[in-house]
Amino acid sequence: MALFALLLDAAPTMLRGAGYTLLFALAAMVGGLAIGVPAALLRIAPFRFMRWPAALYVSLMRGTPLLVQIFVIYYGLPGIGIAFTPVTAGVLALSLNSGAYLSESLRGAIASIGQGQWRASFSLGLGYGQTLTHVVLPQALRVAVPSMSNTLISLIKDTSLVSVITMTELMLATKEAIATTFQPLPLYLAAAAIYWVLSLVFERVQRLAERRLNRAHQA
Repeated sequence: MALFALLLDAAPTMLRGAGYTLLFALAAMVGGLAIGVPAALLRIAPFRFMRWPAALYVSLMRGTPLLVQIFVIYYGLPGIGIAFTPVTAGVLALSLNSGAYLSESLRGAIASIGQGQWRASFSLGLGYGQTLTHVVLPQALRVAVPSMSNTLISLIKDTSLVSVITMTELMLATKEAIATTFQPLPLYLAAAAIYWVLSLVFERVQRLAERRLNRAHQA
């Protein structure tokens, strides 16, 4: 009964934090896709000068910890006159980080499409952009959905890191509840359960997206 009462008391705070976590993750997903798709297309561009900036971005984001990226954006950039609110800094960091991984997933999927598809399209008179848009990308997206979805699902868990810049989300809300109840174990376990449930929801969305793309491809 005492444990149930503890969780009941902490539920409003933690559920509010979970709601913010979901909103931040969705915003970062949109931002990550907005960054990742152009980065992937630049990585496969026919000209080297177009490829290297995207390659540098991907290497930097994948080669440094997300926590360091959050600190640089929120605490470092104000030193040169660029300041962000905690929410903006958190979403920006998550978007930049996930965008690098999403771009690699999409680039790999595009590379998996046989060169015969390109040659056949060119022989029909299609240009590079038309071939990419109408022939290659639809097939590549179907291949890339599982790995891209895994990256997007991981954003749910990665939002816990933005609590270090006082951005209100599930982990910070849990810490606030612990500060008043002094019961860390059950509340951290409850937070873990909430993260798990959110991840399960996104896994379900991933499976639905895969089935729809497969049906569209078969049709």
